[in-house]
Amino acid sequence: MTWLTWSLLSALFAAATAILAKLGVEGIDANLATAIRTTVVVLFTWLFAYGARQPGTFQALSNKTWLFLVLSGFATGLSWLCYFRALQLGPASRVAPIDKLSVALVIVFGILFLGEKFTWGKALGGTLIVAGAIAIALE
Repeated sequence: MTWLTWSLLSALFAAATAILAKLGVEGIDANLATAIRTTVVVLFTWLFAYGARQPGTFQALSNKTWLFLVLSGFATGLSWLCYFRALQLGPASRVAPIDKLSVALVIVFGILFLGEKFTWGKALGGTLIVAGAIAIALE
């Protein structure tokens, strides 16, 4: 499968996540809900990583790899804690689009920190994402 297929599947599962999380977070602490979800994600991904491993997959990882994956994990955890609290307080149809402002931020961060090229397509797409999120938030 191509990157586009995987990206579309990611969007589908992210949409399901928002709806399922909104239903699951009702009446409980948002942090507990995040912890439950995270536990499922950890177990599922370790089982998947082990079952689908290629030869040499679990060889020694560099310190740089560990550093950035651990930092990414902290960022993911903070994102999920904020997301679940937002879902608890607001409608999923408004929370999810605001959360997707991350797409516009990734465009900017990719240019600033990863040396990705600025293009008018990225500028237009990012602007439309921001405009759409603002339109939904102000609804």
